Amino acid sequence: MDITITPAKLEGTVTPPPSKSQAHRALIAAALADGESVISNVAFSQDIEATLNCLENLGAAFERDGNTVTVRGMGASTMSPLRRLAYPHLDCGESGSTLRFLIPIALAVRGGGIFSGRGRLMERPQKPYFDLFDEKGIFYEQKDGVLTVTGTLTPGEYRLPGDVSSQFVTGLLYALPLRDGDSQIILTSPLESRGYVDMTLDVLERFGITIEARENSFLIPGRQRYKPCPLTVEADWSQAGFWYAAKALGHPIEIDGLDFDTVQGDRVVATHARELSRPGKVDIDVSGCPDLVPPLAVMAAVRSGVTRLTNAVRLRIKESDRLAAVTQVLNALGAQVTEYPDSLTIYGKNVLAGGVKVDAFNDHRIAMMAAIAATRCEQPVIITGAQCVAKSYPDFWEEYQRLGGKLQRSE
Repeated sequence: MDITITPAKLEGTVTPPPSKSQAHRALIAAALADGESVISNVAFSQDIEATLNCLENLGAAFERDGNTVTVRGMGASTMSPLRRLAYPHLDCGESGSTLRFLIPIALAVRGGGIFSGRGRLMERPQKPYFDLFDEKGIFYEQKDGVLTVTGTLTPGEYRLPGDVSSQFVTGLLYALPLRDGDSQIILTSPLESRGYVDMTLDVLERFGITIEARENSFLIPGRQRYKPCPLTVEADWSQAGFWYAAKALGHPIEIDGLDFDTVQGDRVVATHARELSRPGKVDIDVSGCPDLVPPLAVMAAVRSGVTRLTNAVRLRIKESDRLAAVTQVLNALGAQVTEYPDSLTIYGKNVLAGGVKVDAFNDHRIAMMAAIAATRCEQPVIITGAQCVAKSYPDFWEEYQRLGGKLQRSE
């Protein structure tokens, strides 16, 4: 789907969608529990649908009522009879969280699994897991876009780099409490995106799992059982970033429903938005909030000053090469962005020219970035592949129009 945006003022109150990151974690914990949990305020984005489908194939069951999901857990434990069943086929769609979270969980619950996906998902690196599997004697094979993993996830010591993706840490934090002995995760480099691991630990604690977090390690007692727990998913600070960008571009928007005491790391967007509202040079280390780079780049493109977004190399292995995509789209719109191997330097302007067609690169965050940037363009902008917002924010275009955005859809 292509969307043509005619620049217009956005105005009104918007509530960001429920946190995709928290919903993944809550649904997985509920699926592992022995009993029934009610998870409310769930947005059924493509990524969440992928997680639900995979959890059903692992052994959980779900009932939906509006945006509420009642989860009948599989009662995962060291003695689970699920291990006697065939290896499940787990289609993770384009969700990196689904894939990386469930690889060790499938090993712990079913002795393995057969994973597939779409888009760039199966090209995204899994080396931290593969290195551990080589060490632990776990079989893995990646062929023709399918990853097969089988074996026993034994308790013990697991060494992981902290600067690749926190998703590997989260996957092991879910799986290792189910083993029949104690384990320890040791980080061999500083942990980036710590806010996402904090979110994991928060959800695990709610579902009865005890983990001791230290500066560079996690101590995980074995033989634990997940307990059912009701949970209401918070509004998503990652998606709120685009509405903060709209505010920074001069649109009178009020953002409602956010929890300022949340463990979501992307709450720092409020701080960064204030920094970018002032003229002059601004340097932002995005290693802890990589998903905020597209909205931060929009704020930086239309301001008085130079902005550097640093420590962003992991963005090259997202749904798109996000550093390259941000650069290409914003420059096409008339911004001045210079791309480096692990950073962006953005020279702010008063207005963007627009009058062009840009590709969303099948990346939901690039499509939303382009939509916000288009409001400060002098000429209309066409975004191709705009349907990709369904990956995380299915109602984005409807909200955009409700706030006064002028757009036309075409297939």
